Amino acid sequence: MLHWARWADTGADTNKYKEGEACSDALRHGLTQCSGNLGIPKNGPCVLRKRHEETDMIKNVTRFSLNHLAIAVTIAAALGVATLPAPTRADETSCSPFTPLIMGQEEFVYVWTLGVEGVGDGSDKLVTVDVNPKSKTYGKVIASLSVGGRNEVHHVGLSDDRRYLWGGGLDSSKIFIFDIHSDPAKPKLAQVIDDFVEKSGGIVGPHTFYAVPGRMIITGLSNDRDHGGATAHVIYNNQGKHVKTVPIPTTEIGGVKGDGYNYDVAINPMKNAMISTGFTGWNNYMMDLGKLVKDGEAMKRFGNTSVMWDYKAMKPIKIFNTPGSPLEARWSWKSGDNWAVTTAALTSKIWVFKQDGKGEWQAREVGTIGDPAKIPLPVDISITKDGKGLWINTFMDGTTRYWDFSDPMKPSEVYTKKIGSQVNMVSQSYDGKRIYFTSSLLANWDKKGAEDEQYLKMYHWDGKELKEGFSIDFYKEKLGRAHHMKFQVRDMSKLRPLHTANEAGDGIRVAFGETAAQEAR
Repeated sequence: MLHWARWADTGADTNKYKEGEACSDALRHGLTQCSGNLGIPKNGPCVLRKRHEETDMIKNVTRFSLNHLAIAVTIAAALGVATLPAPTRADETSCSPFTPLIMGQEEFVYVWTLGVEGVGDGSDKLVTVDVNPKSKTYGKVIASLSVGGRNEVHHVGLSDDRRYLWGGGLDSSKIFIFDIHSDPAKPKLAQVIDDFVEKSGGIVGPHTFYAVPGRMIITGLSNDRDHGGATAHVIYNNQGKHVKTVPIPTTEIGGVKGDGYNYDVAINPMKNAMISTGFTGWNNYMMDLGKLVKDGEAMKRFGNTSVMWDYKAMKPIKIFNTPGSPLEARWSWKSGDNWAVTTAALTSKIWVFKQDGKGEWQAREVGTIGDPAKIPLPVDISITKDGKGLWINTFMDGTTRYWDFSDPMKPSEVYTKKIGSQVNMVSQSYDGKRIYFTSSLLANWDKKGAEDEQYLKMYHWDGKELKEGFSIDFYKEKLGRAHHMKFQVRDMSKLRPLHTANEAGDGIRVAFGETAAQEAR
């Protein structure tokens, strides 16, 4: 799959450089360093090409206008890519900071949906819902693209140019890449990666897909040796090729021993920081939940640590004790803030990671969600754009909870609403006025019988009350189990990433103009 390298707005004509010319030659013409771009050694061939690479997914692509492409700088040689030194899944405030954001009205919601035997075609699918209030099909399913079979599909993630959507299967370990720019109302399956386990060195269960320029960081949940929780981050390039596998630490760092578990990642390039969390391995997440909670040994096999990484070097710098399976990780993007948050599923605790007066990262337990004795099972979270509010869903009671995070070290729950018999994912628009919810956690963890509700629901939020906008019954529509969401619009030409490199304090000039979607001619 072809995404475009981003270069400095120097006015230099990079089209004259042929594949194989030395990077040093490109540097003499004012272009950014390569230093390992796309896996090529610093003194090896330059990544500049006279003609853009064609693949079976994208044909007859014409050249871009370089005057509107952003700079890529080398702050992640460990990723094998020159990355933008700046900071943000659909939950616009949790997107990668390198992905252009929808700050206005979203037009489509893509729902990564688990197939259910006897429901429709029984296959996993990407469901497209029209959420443009001016549309005649507002609040309706307008497309459904089946991928064949049941893979235990889970999360999806946007590429660094928002032209593609990557989704994974926790059971099959397949990765599906969708073209969501050619016709956003009707995505196309562009590529299937079916050798993830082999290429990654035995990693199983691709979960989070987090974009950085030219690359996709994929968190693995398990391994093919014992299907336990020892796993890794797996880095792919935008063409769908494996670049590097980075193990989650199991040694002691900062006085805490790592357990090797993985789940989510979130990057704050302004702090050169990446936080990762830990869930459980294949043996547990594929087990029936009723059976799992009665298995004492299995219940010991959940992640109890989080890891802070040097993002540029992709190296762990500190491990924190965060017991009870810390899940989603989110950074506050309010100017001047230096903290991230996660919630622990089994202990119902909220943890904040914040720098102390010496600049060292510390983890602090700052709140308790519901009654831990009743195991409310906190799942997805969504942070507001100003970092002052956090939505927390608790699966078992089907409730969403809004927490006031004006003081992240002393947050408080100020609002609750029951969404359904079960609720999992929550995604909010960038302005925080529209909140979307879906129902499915895992195929074998969802509730049974009448309590097995499967839906997408949208609510309007006025700061005081959630009021339902529309609801779609995924069983009635013969679709399956609704899981992760991402937003899209038809015209991406005015979208911008959350932060620019200048805000990172590196003093590096960035030219970010029209997006690749607009520039392709």
